[in-house]
Amino acid sequence: MTNLIDIKNVRHAYKTASGPLPVLDGLTLSVPEGGFVAVVGPSGCGKSTLTKLVAGLMKPDEGEVWLHGERVKSPRSTVGMAFQNPVMLEWRSILKNVMLPLEIVPTKLTKSQQEDRARYLLDLVGLKGFEDKRPSELSGGMRQRASLCRALVHQPDVLILDEPFGALDAFTREDLWQIMHQVKAKEPFTGVLITHDLRESIYLADQVVVLSGRPARTQFTLDIPETGPRDIDMLYTPEAADMLHTLRHQIEIAQGRAPAEDTAA
Repeated sequence: MTNLIDIKNVRHAYKTASGPLPVLDGLTLSVPEGGFVAVVGPSGCGKSTLTKLVAGLMKPDEGEVWLHGERVKSPRSTVGMAFQNPVMLEWRSILKNVMLPLEIVPTKLTKSQQEDRARYLLDLVGLKGFEDKRPSELSGGMRQRASLCRALVHQPDVLILDEPFGALDAFTREDLWQIMHQVKAKEPFTGVLITHDLRESIYLADQVVVLSGRPARTQFTLDIPETGPRDIDMLYTPEAADMLHTLRHQIEIAQGRAPAEDTAA
């Protein structure tokens, strides 16, 4: 299978008043076309920095990031992003907020087709009938659904999700996990999910990558068995418990709370 994303031996440090702060240290990661990879690790280990490098919003100090066989040197219109805080323009309707990327990213769609595209996505995530509402009139979960539509409206090849469900309550979060599966079935994309929720990672992803403590490198990868359409009940199976135990142990290693020699990669 062809890799759509290739991150090769990337190193990056932030400049601070006291000197460089290394964040990534020789990180290597590949995501196949159509794949969905979840990235987990200790807080502050560089997960969000990784997403900015993939999107072309930053350049690594060393190493290379490739999309579609082309080296990333600047922001890419083929990347969609959704964040933990679904920031929206209050003076615009939900429909107009979703259509915003189409005003920025070059598109061959007519104005009518752009609106049809936005309405289709809102219907797909269960927001039909809310197109003319303002962001303040929607709940947090509904705004996050709209944010997902906005990230997908220009049909990106890559969708980056930077903890988009982290601020939601448990029930709303699980509901959105299931919506994500429905969306991906209808709107194929290559996904990179940044999360602190290990349950979320094994439910949504094909593979979970654990980063080490800062400066981060790829410490461990876990392939999620393909069992057909996923139901939320899969999170309560013995197999899921084993995967969660493995990932939790890897996080403890990354935090320096468990010896690395105890792990079975």
